[in-house]
Amino acid sequence: MIFFSRKKRPFELGPYPLERLPHDRSILALETARPKTIRPAPKDNSNANTFSKALDKYQGMYRELGVVDPRPNKAPVPDDLALRTKDVKGAAYFLDAAQVGVCEMVETAWYEGATVLQHDHAIVIMVRPGRTPEKDNIAHDWIKGHEIAAAELRAFEIAIAVAEHIQWMGYESKAHDHQTGDVDINRLSVMAGLTVRDDKKLVNPYLDEEYAIAAVTTDYLINVDEPLSADAKNGKGLGYWLGLGSAFPGIEWNRREKRATHLSAYPMEQVKRVDRPTTLIIDDEVPQVPKRADFFVRSEHGDLGEKSRVERGRFSFKNPFAQAMVSLIRRMVPEQDGDVAATTPAECSDPVANAKALKSMSYLLGAEMTGICEVPRYVWYSHRKDGAPIPYNHKYAVVMLIDQGFETMEGASGDDFISGAQSMRAYMRGAEITGVMAEHLRAIGFPARPQTNADSDVIHPPLVILSGLGELSRIGEVALNPFIGPRLKTVVMTTDMPLEVDKPIDFGLQNFCSNCWKCARECPCDSISWGDKVMFNGYEMWKPDVERCTRYRLTNPKGLACGRCMKTCPLNKVVTWEGPLMTRIASWFGVNVRFMKPILVPIAVWADDWLGNGIRNPLKKWWLDLEIVDGHAIEPRKGVNQRDLNLDHKIDPAEQKMAYYNASDMPPPNSGETIQLDRKAGLKAKELLETPAEASARVAAGGAMPDHYKPTPLLDVAVGKAEESNSIWDKK
Repeated sequence: MIFFSRKKRPFELGPYPLERLPHDRSILALETARPKTIRPAPKDNSNANTFSKALDKYQGMYRELGVVDPRPNKAPVPDDLALRTKDVKGAAYFLDAAQVGVCEMVETAWYEGATVLQHDHAIVIMVRPGRTPEKDNIAHDWIKGHEIAAAELRAFEIAIAVAEHIQWMGYESKAHDHQTGDVDINRLSVMAGLTVRDDKKLVNPYLDEEYAIAAVTTDYLINVDEPLSADAKNGKGLGYWLGLGSAFPGIEWNRREKRATHLSAYPMEQVKRVDRPTTLIIDDEVPQVPKRADFFVRSEHGDLGEKSRVERGRFSFKNPFAQAMVSLIRRMVPEQDGDVAATTPAECSDPVANAKALKSMSYLLGAEMTGICEVPRYVWYSHRKDGAPIPYNHKYAVVMLIDQGFETMEGASGDDFISGAQSMRAYMRGAEITGVMAEHLRAIGFPARPQTNADSDVIHPPLVILSGLGELSRIGEVALNPFIGPRLKTVVMTTDMPLEVDKPIDFGLQNFCSNCWKCARECPCDSISWGDKVMFNGYEMWKPDVERCTRYRLTNPKGLACGRCMKTCPLNKVVTWEGPLMTRIASWFGVNVRFMKPILVPIAVWADDWLGNGIRNPLKKWWLDLEIVDGHAIEPRKGVNQRDLNLDHKIDPAEQKMAYYNASDMPPPNSGETIQLDRKAGLKAKELLETPAEASARVAAGGAMPDHYKPTPLLDVAVGKAEESNSIWDKK
């Protein structure tokens, strides 16, 4: 904040200070007395283009969702309606709703002829649209006139996730959009305190008429909001601009509006660019690996034991809210591939213009930061889960970061019952963004494919580094961004559209991580290295113990998966105008005054602990801790992780037992059988590792690539998949 700390603002109030506006309860009677209306006529598609058709396709796909089989038992939700409301509103704000309001459902708010459900309440979700690209940006003609449609897709996505969340708790609910919904969402937006009637217009105090809305009706009892007074239609006073009430300051919205649309909200253009990544990558020695070697895939086959195999099918979504996003993620997987038009537009021949256009589109759809690189050979997986080879399809990767939500992470331990939902949110949003973009590109003649968490042919971390969005960190196989640290998930779209590529960045992270061990200290399973970097399969890195990390994330009994490293990293901060002044100053020095890093880093690491960064802020905890067991939401059986900082924890690097599973220890790409991990061999494999200096000297002297970089070959006879996959994405 400029003057007011957001630490004191409850998350469920949202970014806009709606609570500071005047309200008028008498408007409820006026709205209730209005006669029923009919559902709007089908959308006018006279100005439809390939972009709007992609939006319409995904909107239509989403309409197939939002229905959970009735739960036989209701979840043990609190009787306190304020806590229920906090959970529901918090879920919508966590999914990037701009504003959320709740009202009682009245019979006249159902459309004429619609089936009236026994729903007592309506939740109205408002989304701020993205920005229209400049006229000299070729994305201008794609997007102009369809900004609200893109925001409506986001609003409906949020509504479906909220509706399914409520259903997984055992209550009825239904998501509604403007075109096919059963309720008058405009009327509900007035009753829920989000809009004011101004003649024939509905005006929001902060967004005017530029917004998209969707609704959820439900029989789940929660607190309602009062309608806004007619005097509230302009909320942009001095308090709005300064962020009074610890709301998002208008000055930050204004700053973002002034940036070119192909630039993110963060000044990545100020970060130093380099020709090669700041960690050594010996390109010719990095092995291509099969999907069968991924440790989560190995757990599906039973390689990590029976407990890990069973938990693989639920570990990150055994909570109603996390589970609510699964149907959306799964529905988008079949659309990742599609036919490509035969011709391409003449205006799409310039790689520089194309790159700008795709970045502008990605930001309109909700990406946090976007970079572009060529896709090296070794980034493609060699084989699918069933052993089928994966071809090198596309030349370029458009890499996007999705922020996992600073405020929600502030309220969490990092490994409690919101952790998995943070991942699901990013996977859902990333699949939507790249799905729409790829659909549009294929329609104008360029091959394109989303590479999502649910189905990716490429390995993401190297692409984050090569596209200039991050540097490799002590966390291990995780790239940190200079502005949001490790608080990110990635999604990639590969394509053959000619694109200008970005260079890798250097913001001094190697020095920072060399002098900071906070993630290692706070790791609940000691899987992060306390020692120096090593060479692993051609990469210089602080190699984590992936087996130990995977086991903990799969079998965490008091939460979903784990993000303790993300939670406690000193770079997990807010560095724009809504963040604290000292944090913004420190970030600026870190990016722009690099020569002071040796002095500043030890101070910054000490100060991060002294300030208590990494502890939980109870005002930011909005969710209900519930665990899904055998399809029922219950109180967590083992309790909930409530970690803060473990200041006294330290391990001697020489004594830390780290297992390394080199390429030569991977399962055959086409093996469907259980291949138990040999941890003793993994511990002994440490003896095979080179230091970066040793590897550089060997390469300079013309030495051969180490044998342990060579992947296990295919079996002579393919045995295919295991009889029953335990991956959520393979389930119907």
